[in-house]
Amino acid sequence: MREIPVSEIQSLVGQEIGVSDWLEITQDRVNRFADATGDHQWIHVDVERATKELGAPIAHGYLVLSLIPFLAKNIVTYTGVSRGINYGSNKVRFTNTVPVGSRIRMKMQMLSCEQRAGGGLQTVNQFTIEIEGQERPACVAEVVSLVFPA
Repeated sequence: MREIPVSEIQSLVGQEIGVSDWLEITQDRVNRFADATGDHQWIHVDVERATKELGAPIAHGYLVLSLIPFLAKNIVTYTGVSRGINYGSNKVRFTNTVPVGSRIRMKMQMLSCEQRAGGGLQTVNQFTIEIEGQERPACVAEVVSLVFPA
């Protein structure tokens, strides 16, 4: 994991920041996400049927997307920051399914960083979530964040 002072964030524009560790997607994680969101579609939680019809249950796309902050903590920490805020997403695409039992990791690239009124920085990062052994990623998301120096 990289530690980068807030004063150097703008120098990262156009660079790949790094790659996270691998994370196994378990049925327990999928079930807990289904309970939290109320999305109990059989493709996610009915192990027997999903295995028979799809080869395995698959993770919710929004579960994969929601793992961005967790995976990003394995890539970079900005020092000298009082707070970071999720501001939104410009674009999110789910380009492949994630079977339960597979492992994912995330690549992070900074697309832009601009000074905002009030002293914060607005960053736009592209997060590509890969599936081990698969050529096509599970998700590609362009995420906007606000970072405020301490």
